[in-house]
Amino acid sequence: MVILVTRTPVSDRHRYDRATAHLDGPVAVVDLAAFDANAADLVRRAGGKPIRVASKSLRCRALLERVLAVEGFAGVMGFTLDESLWLARTGVRDVLLAYPSTDRAGYAELTADPELARRVTVVLDDPAQLDLIDKARSGDAEVRVCLELDTALHLLGGRVRVGARRSPLRTPEELGAFAELVQRRRGFRVVGLMAYEGHVAGVGDRVPGRPLRSQLIRLMQARSRTELAERRAAVVRRLRQVAELEFVNGGGTGSVESTVAESAVTEVAAGSGLYAPRLFDNYRSFRGRPAALFGQPVVRRPGVGVVTVLGGGYPASGAAGPDRSPVPYLPPGLHYDPMEGAGEVQTPLIGPAADDLLIGDRVWFRHAKAGELCERFAELHLIEGDRVVRSVPTYRGEGRTFL
Repeated sequence: MVILVTRTPVSDRHRYDRATAHLDGPVAVVDLAAFDANAADLVRRAGGKPIRVASKSLRCRALLERVLAVEGFAGVMGFTLDESLWLARTGVRDVLLAYPSTDRAGYAELTADPELARRVTVVLDDPAQLDLIDKARSGDAEVRVCLELDTALHLLGGRVRVGARRSPLRTPEELGAFAELVQRRRGFRVVGLMAYEGHVAGVGDRVPGRPLRSQLIRLMQARSRTELAERRAAVVRRLRQVAELEFVNGGGTGSVESTVAESAVTEVAAGSGLYAPRLFDNYRSFRGRPAALFGQPVVRRPGVGVVTVLGGGYPASGAAGPDRSPVPYLPPGLHYDPMEGAGEVQTPLIGPAADDLLIGDRVWFRHAKAGELCERFAELHLIEGDRVVRSVPTYRGEGRTFL
């Protein structure tokens, strides 16, 4: 006889409470069953193309190693040069530094070590970045270069822009000219292209209670996908006249299916979907299982229908707004006092569930983003079933501060 175990938020809450009963709060956990299920779903969505893990979305070396061991994941997308070099020194053989750096000491180390230079590829989009690297050089190691394409959607003749402000390189002609410049420069070689469509990958198309806004987002994203697919393919054709591209990277957790559908794309980036933070709840195309949570202890009971937990004011980066706050998740039915929100040292929570909470009980929260949670905690407690099977350091716990 097969016994089916049904997951519910209530049962998850009891599991997390039992697993961490021996730990004082605040405490951060990762549910390994949810993490692994999210990894498997990303692989399914990628349809056979490799997924490069965005390290900023995990910020935990043990979990990076775990997901890189899953078939379908290959390589890391780093967020600082210091971090990229550290990962390369500690065993990661393929790191794409996705953001230009001015770390002169890091470039001195990179150019002095041919093995590091083989493992780390840097994103560039401006001749001044080449000059900075050359001035920092302490050796002759060849620097592997990935160019970045601006993916923003331009409307009304360019008067309206939708998308992140990243690379200044937009057209096949601009990318081709810069690639030729890099190839002529001694000590540099173009090996890849990156194009992150954040306005598709990072913007949910199912906004609760906002049907008109949701429809407008879908229309924008559909138009953007069509325009970008044509432009990205043209850029790749132009770059292949100049360099032997090893990879063409695109997308993110929210755009995996549409990005891998482009023949010009050879790999997709993803990371946040492994933790499934609250900002990824608003997509029609997929639904992740919340895997990374933090628990705050109840320290006060100010009155009927109210409890106060210790701290919890961990806002996410980006444009300030309610969607950047963590959300009370377990037990269900709690919300912030609108006059106080998530507090620096105390956070009142309101709702019928408050009356069932005692001093010392935990409220479990989901962060708005993924890896930024790890900037608040030195370790993550990894849960299987109703027990902690391992406690692992975050970057912060390893003494690594990269931003």
